[in-house]
Amino acid sequence: MDIGHQGLARYPHLFIGGEWVAPEDGGMMDSVDPSTGRPWATVAWGGKRDIDRAVAAARAALDGPWGRMPGHERAALLYRLADLYQARAAELAVLESRDSGRALRESRADLGAHHNWYRWFASLADKIWGRTVPMDDSVHVFTSRLPVGVVGAITPWNAPMLTTAWKLGPALATGCTVVLKPAELTPVTALELAKMIEQAGFPPGVVNVVPGYGAGGAGEYLTAHPDVDKIAFTGEGNTAKAILRTGAETLKRFSFELGGKAPHIIFADADIDQALNAATGSAWAVCGQSCALGSRVLVERPVYDRVVEAFAARAAKVRVGMPLDEATHMGPQASAEQLAKTLSYVGYGKDEGAELITGGNRLTEGAFGDGYFVQPTVFAGVTNQMRIAREEIFGPVAALIPFDGEDEAVAIANDTTYGLTAGLWSQDVGRAHRVAARIRAGIVWVNTYRYIRWTTPYGGFKASGWGRENGVEALDSYLETRTTVVSTTGRFPDAYAN
Repeated sequence: MDIGHQGLARYPHLFIGGEWVAPEDGGMMDSVDPSTGRPWATVAWGGKRDIDRAVAAARAALDGPWGRMPGHERAALLYRLADLYQARAAELAVLESRDSGRALRESRADLGAHHNWYRWFASLADKIWGRTVPMDDSVHVFTSRLPVGVVGAITPWNAPMLTTAWKLGPALATGCTVVLKPAELTPVTALELAKMIEQAGFPPGVVNVVPGYGAGGAGEYLTAHPDVDKIAFTGEGNTAKAILRTGAETLKRFSFELGGKAPHIIFADADIDQALNAATGSAWAVCGQSCALGSRVLVERPVYDRVVEAFAARAAKVRVGMPLDEATHMGPQASAEQLAKTLSYVGYGKDEGAELITGGNRLTEGAFGDGYFVQPTVFAGVTNQMRIAREEIFGPVAALIPFDGEDEAVAIANDTTYGLTAGLWSQDVGRAHRVAARIRAGIVWVNTYRYIRWTTPYGGFKASGWGRENGVEALDSYLETRTTVVSTTGRFPDAYAN
């Protein structure tokens, strides 16, 4: 990074084939600070020829030393990357907050743990085993697990470095090579990560970083490229459908994490104070811009009024402010487009008859100025048929829905096109198990929420995606299985002997 004459941080190069190169058919784009609405960095972006170069470098690395490197050597490189990452985590947190608008206290806690993902996948790199398949004594049958090949990793703007670790870790552990296309809103930290890849000593071309645009740009070119074997994407469902249509021409493999509309269920017998800590914390975390947030808060009717009142009181305590201010709880929305979307859903909620308890307005006074700030928002009297209950807003908007009994709670929870995460609070152990077993979601938290670790599989049912990230399960979508059958006799009958 250097500082240009206008005071902007400058990243004038792409990282391709182990070298820092100027874009061939791209250019420079601004990264906007969402707390001011003004650029804070200018970053190189790539086009079709740059994607061609990156994919060719990734293919050459796969066919070269990296493709022959044993798992324990890949693990050593990943451990080295983890150490470098841990050493720079505080600096990276500041950059991510500048890029995305996320409060520094959140970014610091988040990025301060990312090295654990790289260490976890390093620990798996030399444990990718096949198995022996028992047959008769005329053959010996065994399977081998092989890297799927060149991976196109496309990451989102809300948690760019975390989702990169979720893709890069298993891809490198299994021996794949990667072309990383970060979101155009948050490209800076991906290029800083490339510096660590280089410093760690990965062979040239194993990881390539090409910021760029999606439709009609680097993202679409990467998805369509005939020499890319798999696309790993986190983002919005309509984008995933476009990726699927484009990539289907070359029969790629896909893994998708596509968002959610999580039910956060509070039964009347719950420890209400603890449930409120989790429900309010997850309603407005990451500026409301996380697919795992419990934005549908389902509350059993005997405690519904109490929970509504507490939500309003706690919303008033949320300190909205500048992302780099240590006191800030919640920063701005990540872009003008996202701000407009969030405010539009506040309007939908009002129009459909939900009761706006608090919030719902853009903040523009004083220091907020031209930033993309919005108040934490609470709607009560919500039904599951309203748009604010059915559609992913990706803003700090909590919809409180009353219910009566387990059956209605489960029915409402499952009445959604999504199925990523869910949470429930009850001090009845039997009820907790009964309800959790009936919820159609990839992860269900009981008396806790947003517990996501490197060892715990993460992914969704239904429209929330394909495949799993994290855990040992994350390796599966980066591997192919080969079956080898060896004759122990060396004999094969002549079909035409008679």
